[in-house]
Amino acid sequence: MTIGFIGAGNMATALAGAFAAADPDLRFTASDVSSEQIARLAEAAGASRTEPAASNAEVADRADILFLAVKPQILPSVLPELAQTTCLVVSIAAGTRISTIEAVLTKARVIRVMPNTPGLVGEMAAGYSAGSRATTGDMQTIGRLLSSAGVAIEVAEDLLDTVTGISGSGPAFVARFIEAFTKAGVANGLTEADASALVLATFSGTARLLAEKGLSPEELVQMVSSPNGTTVAGRAVLESSPYESIIRKTVDTTIARSRELGS
Repeated sequence: MTIGFIGAGNMATALAGAFAAADPDLRFTASDVSSEQIARLAEAAGASRTEPAASNAEVADRADILFLAVKPQILPSVLPELAQTTCLVVSIAAGTRISTIEAVLTKARVIRVMPNTPGLVGEMAAGYSAGSRATTGDMQTIGRLLSSAGVAIEVAEDLLDTVTGISGSGPAFVARFIEAFTKAGVANGLTEADASALVLATFSGTARLLAEKGLSPEELVQMVSSPNGTTVAGRAVLESSPYESIIRKTVDTTIARSRELGS
C-alpha cells in the first residue's frame, strides 16, 4: 500500500513516521513546494520507502490513500488538480468540510481528520469523520493508521468542531497552564530549568496516572488532598475562582470559530 501526502509539513512528517514505524510494508510518496520538507518526510518514513513526486497529480496517481496536508487557504487551489482521483482521500485541513472536498473530488471517498500537534511525538489526540462515500473498511483502515500516532476517535463531522476546541487547539491552552505553573515556581525561588522540568513531569505524570489507573479527576484530587494540608489550602484559592467558566468560554469560543471557518 502506498500513502501519499500533498503537503509535507510537520504534521504530515509526524504521521508518515508513525505509519512507517507501525507497518514496514507501507510505501510513501509526497509533493510540496519545499524540497527540504519532502526530504524531512522521507527521513521520517524511510528514504528507501519514499518516492518524491513532481506534482500533486502524480502523488494522487501513485497513492492508495491520499492525505491532504496543506493549509486550508491553499486547499481550494489544490483540489482541482485531483478531480479525477478515485483513491481514499484524507483531509487534515482545519475547517474545510467534507462536502466541500466531495464537490470537487466526485470520484473519491473522503475522510476528514482533526489531528493535534502532540502527534509530533507520537501522542496525537485526533477525531475523524466519514464522508458520504467512505466505507466501513475505509474508516477501519484510517482508524488503525491514526492510532499508530496516538489516540483516534471516530465522531460525526459536526463534532469535529468540538474536537478542535479540546484537542486541536487544546495543546496551546495546556501550554499556558504549564507556563503559569513554571513562572510561579521561578517566582518562589526555583531556577527556570528546574521549575520547567518539575512542571512538565507533573502534567505528563498526572495524565498518565489518570489514564493508566482509570481514576476520575475528582478521585485524584481527593487522593492528593490531605485534611488541612497544602493541597487543600491551594484548592481553596483555585476553586473559589471562576476557572471552570473561563475554560468553558475558551473552548466554546474556539468551537464557534471552527464553525465559522467551516461555513
